[in-house]
Amino acid sequence: MNNQLAESSGAIIPKQMDSMIYRMDKNRKKADNFVDGIREHLRLGPKFSETVKGKLSLGARILQLGGVKRVFRQIFCAKEGEKLMKASQCYLSTTAGPIAGLLFISTQRVAFCSDRSIKFSCPNGELVRIHYKVSIPLRKIKRANQGKNVKKPSQKFMEIVTKDNFDF
Repeated sequence: MNNQLAESSGAIIPKQMDSMIYRMDKNRKKADNFVDGIREHLRLGPKFSETVKGKLSLGARILQLGGVKRVFRQIFCAKEGEKLMKASQCYLSTTAGPIAGLLFISTQRVAFCSDRSIKFSCPNGELVRIHYKVSIPLRKIKRANQGKNVKKPSQKFMEIVTKDNFDF
């Protein structure tokens, strides 16, 4: 009788309360993970404004060309028959620090292109801005190792070692 009275009066019974608290806690954890991901993403960039400009520039380029597949084809001059299998945002670890960009995995290669252009000095002293690109043919890959940051398990990484012992 008390349960019927509680339900009809709009009161929340303990089981429903536990379920609601569980769902709220689950959603809070998802939101915390999302915010941590954004914070970490922006922390790795040199400046907030530079990171945002790079992302907007890349997004505009993807829209202009009509999708990630077309961006891949244009940047890496993909050959006939080469198919893009996966594209995802990532950071390439370099001695100068992490570089934000897109990782492309195709039927022929693993490739990376930075979100924003980087300044390089030419032999004649002139400064040139170009996108940082890496392209590794699959036939030259010796092994790929997967790992994750011990302190932050949500941060995963991949190490690619080529047959001539370069690692990326």
